[in-house]
Amino acid sequence: MAKQPAILVTGPYLAEEARQHAEAAGYAVFHTPPYPTPEVLIEHIERHDPQGVVARMGQFGAEAIAAGRSLRVISKHGAGVDNIDVAAATRHGVQVIRAAGGNAVSVAEHAVALMFATVKRLLPLDSGMRAGRWEKAEFLGRELCGLRLGLVGGGAIAAAVVKIVQGLGLEVAIYDPYASDASIAALGARRSETLEALLSRSNIVSLHCPLTETNAHLLNAETLALMPANSYVINTSRGGLIDEKALLAALDSGHIAGAGLDTFEREPPEGINPLAACDRVILTPHVAGVTAEAGTRVGVLAVSGIVDFLADKTLPPARLVNDIATAACP
Repeated sequence: MAKQPAILVTGPYLAEEARQHAEAAGYAVFHTPPYPTPEVLIEHIERHDPQGVVARMGQFGAEAIAAGRSLRVISKHGAGVDNIDVAAATRHGVQVIRAAGGNAVSVAEHAVALMFATVKRLLPLDSGMRAGRWEKAEFLGRELCGLRLGLVGGGAIAAAVVKIVQGLGLEVAIYDPYASDASIAALGARRSETLEALLSRSNIVSLHCPLTETNAHLLNAETLALMPANSYVINTSRGGLIDEKALLAALDSGHIAGAGLDTFEREPPEGINPLAACDRVILTPHVAGVTAEAGTRVGVLAVSGIVDFLADKTLPPARLVNDIATAACP
């Protein structure tokens, strides 16, 4: 009897509807432990010989790609593919695809929750109450209404953020050199022509763009200094977009009033992230898109992409990350 074709998931979880979709198409589904080391990932690839991989946790590097004897497609469980060696996949004729948009609402809700919690100083106030302190006399809060919100990136998540904050009285601007004027105007936002212009007039900056070689440390000592005094930084995109040492320095100096961060330069961190020492920072462990609803949508998108690709069905161009037609090696 021929061996059943396999899909490997890097991480211990896949939505049940996604698993059912894979099994109905004739695939067995296997999992690695969370954040597998390269050695553990290669061992699972060699053991299960998957035709497709759902990339969730940890890095998927060149050695793991080379170990895939039958590997034809890597499907990102989400939109950002910075944890996949796309160049190595291309060299080996492995198609990389993404499941963009499925977690947009969940991530947008988390971003707005971080805005509220950071600006309203909810965690320090909660900690004071739990420690027996009644800090009303010394507290002076701030309204979100009237603040200027700058979004870096104008895709599905940014659009969902705009929809949520429309009734809060925030003035929204977007910097996205790839988005059309019409698409930004349709959101009810103002276009910023440059990143510098956006930063210089935004009381809150929220990042919603992929991490690339050209925008690493997009927020650094120089660009953070462009922001108005007592402004805020929110990141539910990719940790590498922020120079964390520069952000901590800006927080310590008081120039940045607070930050809400769901993603970090190193995930998971080694020990405690130094930003945790600042009580004006809220840290969450890259869970903005980890909801039951988003998990189902993204999981089904990721798995159906593998199933359709292996069945030689045409996928929308926006889902294809690389071009393997001319770059594959033998």
